[in-house]
Amino acid sequence: MQIELTKKEFRRLLDMVYIGNWILNSTRGDDRIADYDEVESKLFGLCRKEGMKSLVEKWEGEDVPSRAFSDGGIHEAIMDYEDTVFYEILAEELARRDMDYQPVSKENYDELVSRMDDYIAEFEAHGTDNILINNMD
Repeated sequence: MQIELTKKEFRRLLDMVYIGNWILNSTRGDDRIADYDEVESKLFGLCRKEGMKSLVEKWEGEDVPSRAFSDGGIHEAIMDYEDTVFYEILAEELARRDMDYQPVSKENYDELVSRMDDYIAEFEAHGTDNILINNMD
């Protein structure tokens, strides 16, 4: 298989591969999905030929994203995504709780969305500062 990419497109592909592998493997410990690590290694290995050698380094004989790559802002993008997903999931769970966990239907969808919007507005204004859990030390 051959894919033609500009250097800019290749650089964006590296970001996407890194982010994808991070999401799939970062929480798995020793149970990583090796196929994804191998694809990431193969693509980052191409950096040397493309004049991007600062983005790759060897670790235990494998090509891996360099510290320069991983410290270059990619984790900020991942953290922004994680924060957004966290608050969206929390807003939906709280809204569903408020609605006694009724199955989502045409009849209650607008109410669910309205409640979620209210929670999102609260989180945007105050983060988690106003969340209290009763009966905790």
